[in-house]
Amino acid sequence: MLLGVDYYPEQWDPAWMEADMDTIRELGGNTIRIAEFAWHWMEPEEGRYDFSFFDRVIAKAKERGLQVILGTPTAAVPAWLAKKCPDILSQFENGQPRAFGGRHVCCYNSPALYGYSEKIIRAMVRHYKDEPQIAAWQIDNEIGHEGSDLCWCPHCREAFQRFLQGKFGGDIHRLNHVYGTAFWSQEYNDFDEIPLPAPTITTHNPALRLDWERFRSQTLCGFLDFQARLIRELAPEAVIIHDFPGGGLDKSVDYAQAAQCLDVAAYNHYPVWGGQKEPLPPHETAFALDHIRGLKRRNFWITEAIMGAQGHDVTGYLPRPNQAKLWSWQGMAHGCEALLYFRYRGALKGAEQFCYGILDADNRKGRKFYEVQSFFREVSPCAQALEAPIHSKAAIVYDYDSLASFRIQRQSLLLDCPGEMKKLYKAFYDVNVPVDVIPSEAGLEGYQIVLLPQLTITKPEFLSKAERFIREGGTLVLTYRAGVKDPDNNLFFGETLPVGWSALAGVTVAETESLQEVNAFPITGEGAFAGADGYGGVFRDMLEVRDAEVLYRYGDPFYREFAAVTRRRQGPGTVYYLGCSLDEGTTARLMETILAECGVETTPSPEGVEIVTRGGTGQKIRLLMNHNAFAAEALGVKLPPYGCVVQTL
Repeated sequence: MLLGVDYYPEQWDPAWMEADMDTIRELGGNTIRIAEFAWHWMEPEEGRYDFSFFDRVIAKAKERGLQVILGTPTAAVPAWLAKKCPDILSQFENGQPRAFGGRHVCCYNSPALYGYSEKIIRAMVRHYKDEPQIAAWQIDNEIGHEGSDLCWCPHCREAFQRFLQGKFGGDIHRLNHVYGTAFWSQEYNDFDEIPLPAPTITTHNPALRLDWERFRSQTLCGFLDFQARLIRELAPEAVIIHDFPGGGLDKSVDYAQAAQCLDVAAYNHYPVWGGQKEPLPPHETAFALDHIRGLKRRNFWITEAIMGAQGHDVTGYLPRPNQAKLWSWQGMAHGCEALLYFRYRGALKGAEQFCYGILDADNRKGRKFYEVQSFFREVSPCAQALEAPIHSKAAIVYDYDSLASFRIQRQSLLLDCPGEMKKLYKAFYDVNVPVDVIPSEAGLEGYQIVLLPQLTITKPEFLSKAERFIREGGTLVLTYRAGVKDPDNNLFFGETLPVGWSALAGVTVAETESLQEVNAFPITGEGAFAGADGYGGVFRDMLEVRDAEVLYRYGDPFYREFAAVTRRRQGPGTVYYLGCSLDEGTTARLMETILAECGVETTPSPEGVEIVTRGGTGQKIRLLMNHNAFAAEALGVKLPPYGCVVQTL
């Protein structure tokens, strides 16, 4: 199990290096992560490579038995490169170039970025390919972070036009037909007339904008794949990782596609950031971890775990004593099998002065140091259980194109697709049932319950998987706005919503509306749910029942004839349809019913207490995690505030 710190020796007096390494060993670490932002140190002038500094770093690490995660430095190009090739810089929507000085400031369609990146990566790999101390190569850093998933420069316009030429086989008339460019006289005579969807009056064509989202994702995934192929060409046995930032479901990059070129997906885990009043709720941090585990359907690494307060210009909430340690335990509980803290020592200079580390600028060992030390000491004996795979009986499926469709046309001001996923996820989290968060390309085999929130684009290949899943006895949960669009982000003609799903669900959608309240209208339970009334809002489908059981109806005037929630049993399988965004209590009742029907064991626990079992025949443990600022008790065990108790089973 790799345990350690992110270490930036180039930012410090080299005379401190040996003492730093000794302190990392005292901490209990066995790994350092280096060089991801050190391009200039390795190539101070074009073509003059100098790896002597990091040779010394790795040699000192080897003396102390520290392994190394070595990063390619392409997320922050040197000033000499930006000066020589100014068009390497990406552009804002208004065409203004992004200034050199931040990070991730390059255009991922820039020939110069590819050319110079290839040179530095080849030089690095040739130099270090036989170094046994290198445990893994990290390619780039936090792809798509901080707005770098979008660029509006001439390189991108030309590349986007080539992308569309390829998609439509060079047939501009076919593109015009698919996009419906007769609307607003937008027909194109040639692909070089096609604009980027930069700000305009009203809005751009939704089909064009979805292809733009696909293009942006392909661009970033291609850059990672390019680096992975270079490394494997020269070092076929290399372990290749990438450190994904949070918030991936909102970005114009498909994390699951990006992860295909990796041996291990890694995650930079920040439950709280500068300016936040308080951390994310524990079910949301758990959801984020399960999302990363779902990228490759196997365990992952955390390459940046928080310990101190964080922020660039605005610093934030200081994790309470043992709270950051608890987040580390939660990461391990959800499939992390290697963890490094960001950062060993907080920076004196540069943009991250207020991203506090294990040590602060005073360089003294304090509470945070001993908290990390205790975590490393306690987690190491659990390695066998924590490195075992996780087998979940439930999954939440997300679809990149459907999420992009809602970014393009939100449809309701309150609709937050990742937020709706987390609401459903919480109903499972609260009773300690593990859930995989997986892309729509993944298989559904092995699951008993599959939830499909806001799957607005109907794809025949996924529909076939879902039909097979139901035939084999699975329970499927659809939500409002399912089956609204075709794969080109256009509406269907002559078909009734939810297109492709209507026969499976036993319902059709008569009308729809967007609401500007979360709890905008009452819903009334029927049958087993009689008396268990609730509320709905955000958006709703007026469901006409063909061959399904009504569980809830809309309770407001004019719409009482329409169902709000239905269930259709078909052979061994079942399909639920949630016609609106339900309040948390109603959501929990429905999911509790589904879990009971499927025979999935639940483990009730007090609010804020999470229970996870990991491992198998070799070693099996149970983690009791108290996310509350006060003491709690679960399964007869007393838990201190932000405490974690590990039981051997």
